Amino acid sequence: MNRKILHLDLDAFFCAVEEQRDPSLVGKPFAVGGRPETRGVVASCSYAARNFGVHSAMPMARALKLCPTLIIVSSRHGVYSQVSEQVMERLRQLTPLVEQISIDEAFMDVTDLSDSGEAIARRLQALIHKELGLPCSIGVATNKLLAKTATDVGKASARKGSPPNAITVVPPGEEASFLAPLPVQSLWGVGPKTADRLRGIGATTIGELARVSEAELARMFGKNGYELAMHSRGIDDRPIITEHLLKSVSQETTFARDVLDEAVLRRTLLELSESVGRRLRESSLGATTVKIKIRWPDFTTLTRQLTLANPTDQDSEIYTTALQLFENVWKRGKPVRLIGVGASGLGSPKRQLSFWDQGSQKERRLLDAVDQVRQRYGKDALRRLNRHEDNHD
Repeated sequence: MNRKILHLDLDAFFCAVEEQRDPSLVGKPFAVGGRPETRGVVASCSYAARNFGVHSAMPMARALKLCPTLIIVSSRHGVYSQVSEQVMERLRQLTPLVEQISIDEAFMDVTDLSDSGEAIARRLQALIHKELGLPCSIGVATNKLLAKTATDVGKASARKGSPPNAITVVPPGEEASFLAPLPVQSLWGVGPKTADRLRGIGATTIGELARVSEAELARMFGKNGYELAMHSRGIDDRPIITEHLLKSVSQETTFARDVLDEAVLRRTLLELSESVGRRLRESSLGATTVKIKIRWPDFTTLTRQLTLANPTDQDSEIYTTALQLFENVWKRGKPVRLIGVGASGLGSPKRQLSFWDQGSQKERRLLDAVDQVRQRYGKDALRRLNRHEDNHD
């Protein structure tokens, strides 16, 4: 029996939420994101703004040059997460087989439902619009690859200047013919470099790629070549994954102006380390590897990491390691544009309890108390004093 897979994508999600808050934004060019004077970027933009060439991940200063009348709306990520969960709740009411792949995208397996995939998609689209006031586009196919591609094709072919609200169906048996005329970049996992190599062997469309032998693709791309061969023919047997293991946690900040003040850099590292530690504890995870990321004013970016002897979720240990990595690469007086702290090698920290000394146990109790205060009153309710900062009290 053919599977019925749906891929749902909320249309300009952040903007749709902001239009509910402020209906005067409807139909106007606006972008959600940071201010240009703080080197902000576009997180999402309205369809009216897209008519000017504005797109997500673009520097806000560039967006304003393209569209001088652009309205800038500050991001409210907490609100977007709450609305996203409301959407996902409705998907799970339809089927427990839901795979959320981002804040505004998800796959569903509705094979066990009696109605056609298209009928289910139309009913779901109407429900989300009626109950949450949000537009969405949906792709319907026999597998995840085709469902996602169908959504992309539907959104791209919709009328410009307004939410697509597209529903695109790939009937069973027509997977390869649906993909054939599309450019190879439309295939999941094909980036610019892979596309360039494929063009070198005369494969500019997915149909042309499908005619390349599996052996040739394996020679060029190793085991990924076999996947390319299968996907180009519309074959994809990946299941819906209802839970994803967290692989890493990271926080970073881009300064409004390049920073060369050592105290500011240390304080920022501490705040980022605390944020990473808090997220680890919320997920009941410990990390064995601590990473830092630094970007200089010329956009040169470097990363460094260090593996710990035991997993940790403690702010002080994360900060001490991050600071060590930072001091190994930063020269006093050198300006920094961006700095970040990350943790990976995640697993349960509990197996290391026997190694913790009395001081570490006190640190854990303190962190638990701080987490409770911040959860109730906000993350800025308490701030640890960096020992490197002067105390003038």
